[in-house]
Amino acid sequence: MTAQAEAVIRYATLDDMEEVAALFDSYRQFYNEEPNYVGSLHFLRERVFLGESQVIVAVVGDEIAGFTQLFPSFSSVTMQRLWILNDLYVKQAFRSLGIGENLLQGAANFAHQAGAKQLFIEGAVDNLRACALYERFGFIRNRGYYYYHYPLHAAATTPDEQINVVPTAK
Repeated sequence: MTAQAEAVIRYATLDDMEEVAALFDSYRQFYNEEPNYVGSLHFLRERVFLGESQVIVAVVGDEIAGFTQLFPSFSSVTMQRLWILNDLYVKQAFRSLGIGENLLQGAANFAHQAGAKQLFIEGAVDNLRACALYERFGFIRNRGYYYYHYPLHAAATTPDEQINVVPTAK
C-alpha cells in the first residue's frame, strides 16, 4: 500500500451494514467489550433504519476500510443542532494512510450541510493516537466544562415501574 490510500467517502446504506458491523464489532473490542457481531449488526441496522444515526464509510477498492457514526443532539442554549461523532474506526491495514482524517472531513461536511452548530467527539485519554488526530484535524479539547455520566443499571428500574416524581415544597 502507498503512503496515501485512494478512499471514497460516502454515506453507508443498509446494504453495507454486514461489512460495517464487522468493523463496529472490532471497534467495540478495542474498548474491551466482548465480541458480538450479531448484536453489532442489529444495533447498526436499527440505528440506520430508524434514522437515529448517520454512518459514513471510507471505501478503498471494494473494501470498507473504516467508518464513523454520528448521532444527533441539540444545544438548548443556542437552540441549534449538534452532531456527536460517537464512533471512528479504521482497519489496521489502512491506518496511517489518511483514512481517519478523510472520515472526519466527511463527518464535518455532513454536519455542516445539516446546519449544525458543532461536531463533538470524545476520546479516551490513553488513546493518544486518536486524540492527536482529532487535534490535528482542528477539534478543540474542552477546558471549560466537565463532562459527567450517570450509569443507569438494569436493576435500577423495571419496565413496569412507574416514574414517581416527588413534588417540590412550596
